[in-house]
Amino acid sequence: MISITGLLLGWKKDSKELLLPNTYQGTSSSLKDWKSIDFLHQKVTDYVVKNTADQTSYIVDRIDVRKEKGIAKFIFTNRYEAQIDCATGKILNFQKRHSDVIENIHDGSIIDIYFNLNGTPVKLIYTTVMSLALFIFTVTGFWLWYGPKRMRAQRS
Repeated sequence: MISITGLLLGWKKDSKELLLPNTYQGTSSSLKDWKSIDFLHQKVTDYVVKNTADQTSYIVDRIDVRKEKGIAKFIFTNRYEAQIDCATGKILNFQKRHSDVIENIHDGSIIDIYFNLNGTPVKLIYTTVMSLALFIFTVTGFWLWYGPKRMRAQRS
């Protein structure tokens, strides 16, 4: 499972928007031209209310500001994302982010989320066990490859 989700996460930015929406370009990367975050939040909220059936599930989880692109990404708890031009307030894209679920499966935090656990105990245990197992498999695999070569070299 880890290898499959790792592969998908490696390809997420090149997946032609199947896993993660492309990052669009705004009109200005100069902060003096930008609207306030409060204004941008209101524009995104108005867009969601106008264009979706269930506005109650659109709660902002985080805001990712990309200065060099001149945009802000409003990422919602239901895995949707709205990209807005910070200078004009125009919505550039509104799309589902599948990569967040894949990342939660990859690192084991999906179990913490499903059972609504405090913190991330399952994620920590899962990543520790998997990391140690990968390290042990790597070392033993190398030894199984190198050991016979070494023994043959010593015999000759």
